[in-house]
Amino acid sequence: RAERVRIRRVFRFLEGHRAIDRVYYPGLASHPDHAIAAKQMSGFGGMVTIDIRGGQAAAFRAFDKLKIVKRAASLGGVESICSVPILTSQYGLTDEELVRAGVSKGMIRISIGLEDPSDVIEDLDQALA
Repeated sequence: RAERVRIRRVFRFLEGHRAIDRVYYPGLASHPDHAIAAKQMSGFGGMVTIDIRGGQAAAFRAFDKLKIVKRAASLGGVESICSVPILTSQYGLTDEELVRAGVSKGMIRISIGLEDPSDVIEDLDQALA
């Protein structure tokens, strides 16, 4: 339970940040499939996708500014890591294919690790500024 509270703290911060257009996380009530996810899951995990206001340039800028959250090609580990889908899982797709896949050029995927939530929030905040 403490782990879930720790992770949700980061995601709630992201949900209220002025530089973010949308947070994709089934553990938040704002997610369109939250009710289904709540019935199917005992917890929601530590993976989130954010859509940064300002598109690709803003996503790249934030990605490059992160200090605690590490850049990675895949998302799995004990440390907080992130990736830009258009540079990894969705690399090479046309603009039309990205739209069909529901992926924007401003998206960053983040996996929250074991760091203190305050440190992760501080890092995300400075990167999004």
